[in-house]
Amino acid sequence: MVRSPEGETLVRIAAIDTGIKGSITRHLVARGAEVTLNPCTVTAEELLASDADAFFLANGPGDPATLGYVVDTVRELIGNRPVWGICLGHQLLCQAVGLDTYKLPFGHRGGNHPVKDLRTGKIEITSQNHGFAVSAPDGGGRIASDEPVRWDTDYGEAALTHINLYDRTVEGLQLLDVPAHTVQYHPEAGPGPNDAVHLFDEFLKGVQAVA
Repeated sequence: MVRSPEGETLVRIAAIDTGIKGSITRHLVARGAEVTLNPCTVTAEELLASDADAFFLANGPGDPATLGYVVDTVRELIGNRPVWGICLGHQLLCQAVGLDTYKLPFGHRGGNHPVKDLRTGKIEITSQNHGFAVSAPDGGGRIASDEPVRWDTDYGEAALTHINLYDRTVEGLQLLDVPAHTVQYHPEAGPGPNDAVHLFDEFLKGVQAVA
């Protein structure tokens, strides 16, 4: 368990540790979160019995197709409390709501990937390190337009929130009927780029709003 250095806990986050970067926990803790790391074998029953205000799905690495037991756990968490996933966590949450993932031909690596936030129109330079992606609503690998296209999921509608401007792949998604959202890239990257670090503030403010 990691606590804010000031001792003030604003929200309690339970993370499923499929491999979590220290910089992620530091960003959460710096904003007043108390973060509890749980092994990837933790059950939904155990997590829901905790005092966590929200759940975080860690970045991995890994092939989401080999982690069906984690997907099953995530499926039981969605709709109970807010859920946020980064990288592998993005892919696991998407699989949990009934979406498909696929292996990229070469993967996304490096700290210079332009991603467009479709909610604001801003383009942010991001750090990426993954070999898998989430399929588009038509089952393909690419999104043709910059519109917030929709998926029908097992938990209601989901909207595309972020898109990779290099190859038009899915970079973020938000469930519209329950509090859950994801990003494929690394807003916590150190030493940067830091364009997307504001996502930690958005997540915690959203948790506080429903806690």
